[in-house]
Amino acid sequence: MDKMDGNASSDLVARWSVPLQDKIHRIEFEHGTTTGKRIIRVDGKEVLRHDWMFKLVGKEAFTIGSMKCVIGVEALGTFAYEYSLEVNGKPFEKFREEQSKKLQSWETHINGDDTRIVLDKDTMEVWVNGQKIDTAGEFVDDGTETHFEIGRHLCKIRSVSSGKKKVGVVHTFYVDGVPQVCAEYGTDAGPSIN
Repeated sequence: MDKMDGNASSDLVARWSVPLQDKIHRIEFEHGTTTGKRIIRVDGKEVLRHDWMFKLVGKEAFTIGSMKCVIGVEALGTFAYEYSLEVNGKPFEKFREEQSKKLQSWETHINGDDTRIVLDKDTMEVWVNGQKIDTAGEFVDDGTETHFEIGRHLCKIRSVSSGKKKVGVVHTFYVDGVPQVCAEYGTDAGPSIN
């Protein structure tokens, strides 16, 4: 959860970035601590609003795609509250940790456009800018390669054993034969490909 700064709305109390295969979803929660007002936004779109609630604490449920989410509001004292997020029944921190093990993402610029590629390591599905794409898998001498195209660019994800039990399989993404920089939850951008 991100801390709020002085420039935020006075009722905006929490933000979370939820990494899924399709994209990193941004959740914002507003809580009017005198009126009980509650507003939830996902990716800037309002998905829930209660303008007046007698009870200042409780839970609010909503979904992101097929993921069930719950924001909890608990009193810490007279005018202090704690906000928590559960995704598919798991505390946000545990869900995010599991996603970081399950998903690997790369961000690069292809044909002048920001492009996000996500590999689901459990299923070997590949997502490009939120769309699951068709791929072709191939066994190679030291592992596997998953081939696909983005526009007119030939892409592959090469998966090879690191030889170290704690590291496991290493996945490298290539565009037209050039390896790309891995991004943790979309924070780092790779080189530009034209």
